[in-house]
Amino acid sequence: MATYCLTVTRLQLALGKGARRLHVSAALSAKAKVAMSRFEPSSHINYEKLQTNVNIVRKRLNRPLTLSEKIVYGHLDDPHGQEIDRGRTYLRLRPDRVAMQDATAQMAMLQFISSGLPKVAVPSTIHCDHLIEAQTGGVQDLKRAKEINQEVYNFLSSAGAKYGVGFWKPGSGIIHQIILENYAYPGVMLIGTDSHTPNGGGLGCICIGVGGADAVDVMAGIPWELKCPNVIGVKLTGTLSGWTSPKDVILKVAGILTVKGGTGAIVEYHGPGVDSISCTGMATICNMGAEIGATTSVFPYNHRMRTYLEKTGRGEIAALSDEYQDLLVPDAGCEYDQVIEINLSELKPHINGPFTPDYAHPVSDIGKTAADKGWPLEVKVGLIGSCTNSSYEDMGRAASLAKQALDHGLKCKAQFTVTPGSEQIRATIERDGYAKILSDVGGVVLANACGPCIGQWDRRDVKKGEKNTIVTSFNRNFTARNDANPATHAFVTSPEIVTALAIAGRLDFNPETDFLTASNGEKFKLEPPNADELPALNFDPGEDTYQHPPPDGTGLRVDVSPQSNRLQLLEPFDKWHGKDLENMQVLIKVKGKCTTDHISAAGPWLKFRGHLDNISNNMLIGAVNIENEAVNSIKNQLTGEYGGVPDVARHYKANGLSWVVVGDDNYGEGSSREHAALEPRHLGGRAIIVKSFARIHETNLKKQGLLPLTFANPADYDKIRPDDKLTIQGLKDFAPGKPLQAVIKHSDGSSETITLNHTFNETQIEWFQAGSALNRMKELQH
Repeated sequence: MATYCLTVTRLQLALGKGARRLHVSAALSAKAKVAMSRFEPSSHINYEKLQTNVNIVRKRLNRPLTLSEKIVYGHLDDPHGQEIDRGRTYLRLRPDRVAMQDATAQMAMLQFISSGLPKVAVPSTIHCDHLIEAQTGGVQDLKRAKEINQEVYNFLSSAGAKYGVGFWKPGSGIIHQIILENYAYPGVMLIGTDSHTPNGGGLGCICIGVGGADAVDVMAGIPWELKCPNVIGVKLTGTLSGWTSPKDVILKVAGILTVKGGTGAIVEYHGPGVDSISCTGMATICNMGAEIGATTSVFPYNHRMRTYLEKTGRGEIAALSDEYQDLLVPDAGCEYDQVIEINLSELKPHINGPFTPDYAHPVSDIGKTAADKGWPLEVKVGLIGSCTNSSYEDMGRAASLAKQALDHGLKCKAQFTVTPGSEQIRATIERDGYAKILSDVGGVVLANACGPCIGQWDRRDVKKGEKNTIVTSFNRNFTARNDANPATHAFVTSPEIVTALAIAGRLDFNPETDFLTASNGEKFKLEPPNADELPALNFDPGEDTYQHPPPDGTGLRVDVSPQSNRLQLLEPFDKWHGKDLENMQVLIKVKGKCTTDHISAAGPWLKFRGHLDNISNNMLIGAVNIENEAVNSIKNQLTGEYGGVPDVARHYKANGLSWVVVGDDNYGEGSSREHAALEPRHLGGRAIIVKSFARIHETNLKKQGLLPLTFANPADYDKIRPDDKLTIQGLKDFAPGKPLQAVIKHSDGSSETITLNHTFNETQIEWFQAGSALNRMKELQH
């Protein structure tokens, strides 16, 4: 970096003080190739191509472009010919890289192996973060996870080595923090097999959560399809200060847009308020954008990002980004499909929940609301960390409050857990004393992993069914998500508010106005949290946990035992038979919210993510059956008896009876897990018919050869009865934009016909006809 900067300085002197940076860039172009990461020195950042594509598209559209459009359209496979219409057309894109977490990487790599390709076409990585259960503490929990998951870790490690994929070992940290520290850079397009991949938007990237089949497309070198996103602009004015944190921005936005208000759109933050937010704070905001259904979120390149790049050893990337700064910010005069304005100087601390991340409350109001609604006011556990809030700044601000409590002789009244986002964060907060302060106040430092945020929590302080309150700095709080207890009232907020409430032990404690009682009986107020954005002494990298793939892995083997209950090689799904789908049984008519947690639960089920048949035993066990208001209890229409959803589905499949699922609004919101699509397909499902879909789940269903369909008239949901049979007509003439018809046959002999809409394009119809996207990929290879 020093040599590069010296060269730039000499060139500027030679060219004159007024020389534009563009001239410097041109003079350096022969030698200033900058690697995408230190792990991939031969893969270089190509801003020139991005700029060329943007210029082509801007000229075609004849208008200024948003930042989102610049990065997305800059990655078009055919910038000259691609039809571009926000919210309507499908774009064919060439992402720069792929990232996979271990729970979803299993199925992604199994699908890649099935493709028959020798090596990934773009830089790709696997991150071991989802399979570590929180029990007693980081060291012990990590040791136990390595023993229990050895078979899976060996599979992912060997598959990565054979196919050219980098492997981050268990204990490395959470995928999104590792990406931010090592792989994200302004203008990159990255897809990841996790719904919180948008975290990278805090560093000016377009990072999009997808299912494993989408990752396989990109790793195979095939253009990746995305419906051209709308762009929601969030204009930030004012300045963050006091108790208000970056998390409060997205908590406020979630309250405005709700869990589906961002569907089909990229959320683009802009305005003078942006500069008051740290790079990791911007990442927090983008991360939780998944909770409003957004395709992704992004911030414009600025000095906060430059500083973060420099602090994480990527000064060359920072210098290059400076040269292309005009490319990495929105054009003046660009237009958004919707604009939300937030004055950060007026924004108050928020806490959202319970049971849904868009139920927003100012912290000052939550006590009264909770009392009115009968929510438990005692905070049983406070949990900080997760991919959303585990930065150095987050930990420092929490520690500043913990130290105030300790100085007054107090410890947390609630249980308190701390999850570092990465090995680098863990080592640095340990070196700088934050970890000790958080431990001294009563905190248990957990492994560098997802842990309780995704249900990997062996919680034992309350019994299942016992009503209680927890507060977290996580991103989701769906029913039973964190601890498998449907009676747990989970609230999401900032790490500093979590820490304050854990110290006070009460949900109705407002740190801005309320007093605590010191050990000597004196009353005191917590001062607003304060901490450095980045460490003064640079980061301590900690233990080296990265495994680089060998230059040539063709001679390596990847073994999957036929007797394994954790891993299973995939068999191709059957092709469409060329006819209408007739007399399909309604398996379950789902009432209300149905997230991917309801469709394919995480927690203890994560162990089966590489074994499709075994994990299918959790299909829809969390969904509410409208017939009896029960979960995992549906009537088998062949036997007349009630059974679990997967059991009845298996019985129908064994008897040659295809089935459909009927659902409500925003079906499949939440995680990107494609198992929620693979399982219905594996157990004999043919169509999912709902009022509306979450974006990732709808695509995942298409990839696996299912029909995701929506009611043309949402009121038609009420026409379908739990014991009905459905025939879907029009498949012989299946075409983009052309609705299908469904004939509903009631058990009393009557029938009625309704219209069903779909969003399939021509390529996706080919997936359906071939039986899956993977089947179609194989067809095209021959």
